[in-house]
Amino acid sequence: MRLALDEAGRAAEGGDVPVGAVVLSADGSVLATGHNEREATGDPSAHAEILALRRAAAALGEWRLPGCTLVVTLEPCTMCAGAVQQSRVERLVYGARDEKAGAVGSLWDLVRDRRLNHRPEVIGGVLADECARLLTDFFRDR
Repeated sequence: MRLALDEAGRAAEGGDVPVGAVVLSADGSVLATGHNEREATGDPSAHAEILALRRAAAALGEWRLPGCTLVVTLEPCTMCAGAVQQSRVERLVYGARDEKAGAVGSLWDLVRDRRLNHRPEVIGGVLADECARLLTDFFRDR
């Protein structure tokens, strides 16, 4: 999560909402990182999770990411939760809950929907206060 927090800081430096993500391989090594780049790129899909998953898939040469863990500072939205499910990551670890748009338990629980063929393990609340504070500080300063 500390690496994801570092990525979130990069997003804030670029004027974007400070969310960071890291994809770890099955052996725990870093495959890819990402941070929000919507403002920098003008791309509405440039969320930290999407960018990290794309980069991990490119690194592996495969869209399926079995055995991998996605670590992200904020509970994924519906778009990102869908990408988590579609990429077949084994585990999702997130920091702060997102009561406004969270799709991993707050508003919806897309990744654990029993109707889907793949449901990753979910671990929430890791360094939640620190992750939330980064967001709160960012929006307060705006």
